[in-house]
Amino acid sequence: MKPPANPGQRRPGEAQQHAQRHASRADAAKAAVLAELRLGQSIELLKELHILTRDGLLNQDSRRKLKQVYHLYQFIEPVLAELAAGGHAPTLADHGAGKSYLGFILYDLFFKTLGRGEIYGIEWRAELVERSRELAGRLGFERMKFFNLSVAASAQSQELPDTIDMVTALHACDTATDDAIAFGLEKKARAMVLVPCCQAEVAACLRQGKALQLSRTPLAELWRHPIHTREMGSQITNVLRCLYLEASGYQVTVTELVGWEHSMKNELILARYTGQKKRSAQERLTAILKEFGLEDALAARFGLDRQAA
Repeated sequence: MKPPANPGQRRPGEAQQHAQRHASRADAAKAAVLAELRLGQSIELLKELHILTRDGLLNQDSRRKLKQVYHLYQFIEPVLAELAAGGHAPTLADHGAGKSYLGFILYDLFFKTLGRGEIYGIEWRAELVERSRELAGRLGFERMKFFNLSVAASAQSQELPDTIDMVTALHACDTATDDAIAFGLEKKARAMVLVPCCQAEVAACLRQGKALQLSRTPLAELWRHPIHTREMGSQITNVLRCLYLEASGYQVTVTELVGWEHSMKNELILARYTGQKKRSAQERLTAILKEFGLEDALAARFGLDRQAA
């Protein structure tokens, strides 16, 4: 007599069909991921950066990160192409590089094929710098260099060239975006691409003078509540940065990086050097600092001390 079938046990034919269906679903998932990648993108690089899993798949967090970097690449690539015209070897400094997602993807998609130019990753955490150096070595990305420096210290470093064509800073926290701008001005950058992150300095100044401002002007209601103080401080900071760049000879465009579902720190500042310094921008910058009582704290940051001198 035949023993009763085990309900959890598949017949050989059924097991084979199940394995085929599983393999088919896995292949479809990988194909869907490949469709999201840019042409020529190295799969091995994305695995090394842990954007892709070892199986070649994306999770929600890595998909969000990749979408941000790809969207940023759409803005950077045409500027790099202009900088590379006439056989020029473009140089790019990536500030607050972290794990250097942006730098590695820029090299993979643009610099590798171009065959010239260099990327300098600047990061203050030594372990991330060492990891990036090792990865660049394994991938053969010979024209990527990494420096264990703060953004503020990098402008005076003898290890970096006297001029840099493009400066990027993706989510450089607090005043690091301002330091990246100062670096760009010092190095006579022809373009800057900035995605500012959290910024607490102006909010702290607003809190200190809140009582006086509330008695002086009803506009102080805009930062009476703590959450508004934080957001207002961030907004004012980015407005000042844009005015400073315009006063320094840059044409500035401000746009959205990606949809709000992907990142709350979403402002993208694109600055391209024209040499036309806007006097009106300098005047408005000065007026805003005065209006919000920020002159003492921020005059040096935005070049007003040099102007007075």
